[in-house]
Amino acid sequence: MNNNLISGIIPSHPAIEAESDVHVVKSRLEWGEPAFTILDVRDRSTYNEGHIMGAMPMPIDNLTERAIDSLDRSRDIYVYGTNQGQTAQAAQLLRSAGFEHVSQLKGGLGAWKAIGGPTEGIIESRTPPGADDYNVVSRIQNHLENQQRN
Repeated sequence: MNNNLISGIIPSHPAIEAESDVHVVKSRLEWGEPAFTILDVRDRSTYNEGHIMGAMPMPIDNLTERAIDSLDRSRDIYVYGTNQGQTAQAAQLLRSAGFEHVSQLKGGLGAWKAIGGPTEGIIESRTPPGADDYNVVSRIQNHLENQQRN
């Protein structure tokens, strides 16, 4: 008999891909899935201007040291940077340091904002909300459409 009380109740999430679409991460956030981290590897001032809500700042210059000190190596990690090159470099650094589940977030912050993902930061706080930000029905419809694409 399995003594794990939540076994069979909470479905396990499949292993993350080497590259992930922003819809996948947004879906995981919306469903409240635990045990994953979003890392922003851009410099701190750029991070302060605007970033994915809840993303941890870990500039690429000291990424490996900070990640080793603060993250479990088996945790799901989504990483994004200034561009795809920086994102790929950061993902490779993490994998080389022994992190098992690292995924590059395709399109980074721009793609995240394009699908209405939540953001925060100095510039983001000055950006007025979109037309459907307060319309629950519209947000659910957008979510369902995004799920059908995946």
